[in-house]
Amino acid sequence: MQQIRRLLLSWNEQFSQILLALLLIIMIVLLNQASPFFMTWDNWRNILDQTALLVIISLGMTFVISTSGIDLSVGAITALSGVCMALALHAGLPVELSIFLGLVVGAAAGLFNGLLISNLNISPLIVTLAAMSVTRGIALILTKGIPIYGFPAAFTWWGSGHIGPINPPILMAILLTILAAVVLNKTKLGYYTLALGGNEEALRRSGVAHKTYKTIVYIISGFTAAIGGLVVTARLNTAEPLAGWMFELDAIAAVVLGGTDLKGGRGSISGTVMACLLLGMLRN
Repeated sequence: MQQIRRLLLSWNEQFSQILLALLLIIMIVLLNQASPFFMTWDNWRNILDQTALLVIISLGMTFVISTSGIDLSVGAITALSGVCMALALHAGLPVELSIFLGLVVGAAAGLFNGLLISNLNISPLIVTLAAMSVTRGIALILTKGIPIYGFPAAFTWWGSGHIGPINPPILMAILLTILAAVVLNKTKLGYYTLALGGNEEALRRSGVAHKTYKTIVYIISGFTAAIGGLVVTARLNTAEPLAGWMFELDAIAAVVLGGTDLKGGRGSISGTVMACLLLGMLRN
């Protein structure tokens, strides 16, 4: 009886991934018949390049939703991180240091969200909704509402360069996907992330520093949003204070479509990536 129950539970967990895989195959077949250009490498590189940004941001969102949380500030963090990189570049800082500064800003924004949510026990919806407005407002103040443009080629390479046949955003998305899958499925942080969504009280009573792990999850979300800011800013050669508008909704849709439970306790990196690919193919 227990084996049957485990099989049913395993099937339920894998059902969304199986369904997504079938939908992807069906779409590839239909679109290939509709256009002779669909299966060309140039078209697939375009799909993967456009999907890479959503994948990067959605990976962090997967961790957050796995804890039964939500992060509505990722789009605004994307904009603020890009703006900080742009201001640093225009101030004469090296490209590497400017990128590092932007990533630190994104992680710090995630840290701020995580501390408020875990220590003050405020709803993630309320905290990140407020953080979205505050972060977006800071980006507008720093730029005075005027886009910043004109960056060195070493910076724009991160958005529109080439590493052999692929673009840097595609490679970053692949590497981050592998890292996220390992962390979520093979490390203590991943186990505790899922446990936070499954039963946070039980985790607390077992002596685990649940507040620390919850804060780390939001730092991850802020960090991936900042990487998204690097991609957007470098790709457009412009830092827009309104960049990343509604990115959070796209990321949430991809994560939930990929099989991560909004109630927490279950997350799927592979499902998130497949959902992003599905959305990218629909747009294409």
